[in-house]
Amino acid sequence: MNDSKLPIAHRFRGFLPVVIDVETGGFNSQTDALLEIAAVLIGMDDKGRLHAAEQFFFNVEPFEGANLEPAALEFTGINPLSAVRGAVPEKDAMAAIFSAVRAEVKRTGCQRAIVVAHNASFDQGFMNQAAARCNLKRNPFHPFSSFDTATLAGLVYGQTVLARACAAAGIAFNNKEAHSAIYDCERTAEVFCDIVNRWPAPYDLAANNESSEAFGPDYSASGSGTSSSSVCNSPLSYISVMMSQPPTSSPCTNSCGKVGQSENFGKLARISGFDKISM
Repeated sequence: MNDSKLPIAHRFRGFLPVVIDVETGGFNSQTDALLEIAAVLIGMDDKGRLHAAEQFFFNVEPFEGANLEPAALEFTGINPLSAVRGAVPEKDAMAAIFSAVRAEVKRTGCQRAIVVAHNASFDQGFMNQAAARCNLKRNPFHPFSSFDTATLAGLVYGQTVLARACAAAGIAFNNKEAHSAIYDCERTAEVFCDIVNRWPAPYDLAANNESSEAFGPDYSASGSGTSSSSVCNSPLSYISVMMSQPPTSSPCTNSCGKVGQSENFGKLARISGFDKISM
């Protein structure tokens, strides 16, 4: 392990999570205008917990020939022609964010940044298209991988809409401020940090039992061998057993000798951190 790297460089396999949100003049990243873009860097404290760090926000001038759908403008409330927006050229906004992200990747010892966004393909698509349009060569983000908080929130909270995910997580959300890139970006960052902070440290199934304490005293890794008992004691076995059984306490048929979801859920909750969620 390289001591010059900050702990966050080891949390996501060398990727630095950066939350992105955009507001646009439509749904088509190739033809429709990018009107706002915000970015929030993610930091990690000395206890390994994530938190929102430095943030960036730009009102963006529509690129030449950009399409502006009236319905999209009505939805966001953005007037692209307003002088008080203080909008900057698309290239300036993108270059500033990319420069800040590259600096943070270097500072933390990460290898590359990764987009975190709510319905990430939308924001990532507009960001990538703007970078290509502006001929920006040093894009610090992975071109297609991302962390989608809509998916993560659906798993953890049972909610996929950002406002409802925030409510489930106990995060304040003001609908009057929504659909501003910086506001939605800040709330998305809070949701992402809350979700990751509920989960224990990553566990390398190929390694020895160095990380086994994260899963409780009755978990033991088997090292290079994989016996039936070690499979039954692994955290993934609890997940697979619970998911393969109906929501009853009828005996399961595998060699673990466990029963259905009702008995295994308590262990799974401790493994995953779901026991910390207020229902």
